[in-house]
Amino acid sequence: MLIAAALALALQATAPADPASAEAAAVMEPVNATFAALAARDGALLTAQLDPEARMIAAVERPDGTRVIRRMTGQEFAAGLRPGAERFEEIMSNPVIVIDGDVASVFGRYVFKINGTTAHCGANHFDMIRKDGAWIIAGISWSQRTTGCDA
Repeated sequence: MLIAAALALALQATAPADPASAEAAAVMEPVNATFAALAARDGALLTAQLDPEARMIAAVERPDGTRVIRRMTGQEFAAGLRPGAERFEEIMSNPVIVIDGDVASVFGRYVFKINGTTAHCGANHFDMIRKDGAWIIAGISWSQRTTGCDA
């Protein structure tokens, strides 16, 4: 809900970027590299996309309906990516990209699959900053649930 409100405010101030534009593509580079890092289960690749002070927030709805908010640093999240037999894939379709100077936001619905089977879904929000001419991730927040997922 908070993510949606923040996005709504951002959209009032700045129109979404044309996803085909060079600037939107530059913003999406670290986002797509994050998905590649998840697929490769490579914490170092993920860390390379993050500002050193990046924060992660997951709003998790458990199967029994209880909810929990998990907070972690980017480093803690990246440390959780370890080699394993399962194949991870995160798909975020039709992200909305909003750019204003050296800040940007990427918001979109996602499905997370393990070995091709939907494990959970929700919405991602990437908080982006342009630092030394390159876009990096200042934070990621996401909702996570196991019901209502489109496979």
